[in-house]
Order: sequence, then structure tokens, then C-alpha cells
Amino acid sequence: MRFGIFIPQGWRHDLAGIEPDQHWGVMAGLARRADGIRDWESIWVYDHFHPTPHPTQEAVHEAWSLMAAFAGVTGRVRIGQMCTCMRYREPAYLAKVAATVDVISEGRLDMGIGAGWYEHEWRAYGYGFPTAGERLARLREGVEIFRQMWTTGTATYAGEHYQVDGALCFPRPLQGTVFDGSERNGIPLWVAGGGERKTLRIAAEYADYTNFSGDPTAFAHKNAVLRQHCADVGRDADTITRSSNFNVVIGRDAREVQERFRWIEHHLRGAGVPEDAVARSMKVYREGVAVGTPDQVASALADMQDVGMTYAITNFIESAYDLSGVELFEREVIPALR
Repeated sequence: MRFGIFIPQGWRHDLAGIEPDQHWGVMAGLARRADGIRDWESIWVYDHFHPTPHPTQEAVHEAWSLMAAFAGVTGRVRIGQMCTCMRYREPAYLAKVAATVDVISEGRLDMGIGAGWYEHEWRAYGYGFPTAGERLARLREGVEIFRQMWTTGTATYAGEHYQVDGALCFPRPLQGTVFDGSERNGIPLWVAGGGERKTLRIAAEYADYTNFSGDPTAFAHKNAVLRQHCADVGRDADTITRSSNFNVVIGRDAREVQERFRWIEHHLRGAGVPEDAVARSMKVYREGVAVGTPDQVASALADMQDVGMTYAITNFIESAYDLSGVELFEREVIPALR
């Protein structure tokens, strides 16, 4: 199994209580730390502007600015976003930004892309909130523009939602990957989401990686749907790596796990999150797959591996304040799954 780790950027109120002039030092320090531990293949942030589970005035740092900054302070670990919302930036512009970050990182960028969902954020930034069908149509058109720009250095596309006419992308990304059996110059593409009719069809056509449900039963079903889409488009399904995201709440024993839950709950309240949103968030954390002692977490991830998940992207909400959970995971969970 391969492992990635989210760097706190504020989206989950995971920098609350830290002064803004200290934010970059915390984020850069955690990125450098992961860079020096070979068990971490990648570092990740979220592409969001407003915090969750409730919009507050706590800081949230923009994903692509962080991508460029992380590229400059690390030298080994791969760098990704889970996941970029297609509508937040025009796709030709985004392809150019991504190519630049790939060059800065010397070929270490992973491109997560999705249709978007956070309605409050969309409306607040003036994007409206189009139907799921339109959001998915924009995803498909944008990914096609990415592929043209990264493969040939230029894109011309006349879609329903996006039109470009000779958009240039030089230098092209440094990375080369395999798609449909032929070499292409492009950034590994992570298509995130589990929509069965459209999202997974787009993944079958374009993705190097997928990212969907962290529940074993749901994952197995989505995986079967993806395989059928791959068969329909003539793609070898095993050329796509399946990943999931996990909120890790880990302790040496049950008492320490409960202490971690109490810390999360107290922290969210202290960040100004309303009680109903705290309750919803705690339900998500408590019902997560990667919860418990090291043996329990390792067993749960092994169950996910049995249904086809081979890349775990982990989030430790407390990591800007306390690394003991991360260290326990590194020491006892990763070796059990290596």
C-alpha cells in the first residue's frame, strides 16, 4: 500500500488558534518532515476557500499557491490537491498553472480534479451553483483541454461550456505517463468522486488514479462500476490506481482514542463551529474507517486493500498541534501494511 498525508491548510479548522504569521512555518515544516520520511509518497491539500464543517472566519490557504510553495521547499515527496474544482479556474489557465508547478517541482505534481460540491463556497465566490449535470460536463470538457495542452503544448476546443483557440502551454509538464499504451507528456490525473454514470466514466477514459469512498462495501461497488466503464471504453482497469481518503483518529489504546475525539470536539468548538455542525463532524470522525488502535486501523486498511484500494491518503486533524498520532501511524500501521 502507498501512503499520502494532508498538510493542514485551515480547511478543517486545522490551523485555528495559530497566529497567521506562523501558518506558513507550520505548513512548510510538516511538508519538509513528510519529505524526509520515505513512507510518505505524497503530500496533499484541499481546493477550498471556506472552512468546513461550517464557514467561519478562520484562515484557509489557497491550494495552488501552496502547490508552488511546497514544490520549492521539498525535493522528493509528490504534491497534490484533493481535489481541484474545475469551475474555480478556467481549464486552459489551470493547465498552464499545473505545468508551471510541475516544472518547479521537477516533475512531482499530481493533479486531482473533480466537479465540485461545496455550495456555500460556490455562491459566495460568484460561481452560482449549476446542476450536477453541468458541473460534470465542465469536468469532462476541462479534462480534454488539459490533455491537449499537456500532450501537444496547445489546445483548441469548442465545447458547450469552454472554448479555447490555440491556447499555448510551454514549457509542457516534465512528466511522462502511459495512456492507452502510448507515451504522453502529462501530469498524473486523479479523477475524484464516485458518481456512477458520469464521474466514473470520465475516470475510465482519462484517469491515472481514482479517489472515492473509504467504506469497504461502497468501495467494492464503485470499483465494479469503474471496471465496467473501463471495459466499455476498451481500457485496462488495472492501469488505474484506486485511492481513498481517511480521517485517521488513532491512539495506543481505547482511552487514548477517546481522548483524541474529545480534543477534536473541543477544538472545533473553540474555532467557532456551531454545535450542530460539531455534532455532524464528530459523527463523521467517529464512524470513519481509520479509527482505533494501530492494530484496528491496520486491519481496517487491509480490508480496504482486499477490495482494491492501494493508495491511502490520510488526514490527521491535530497534526499542526500534535504529531503523536502521525508518529504512531508511521511506527505501527505503515509497517504492518508495507
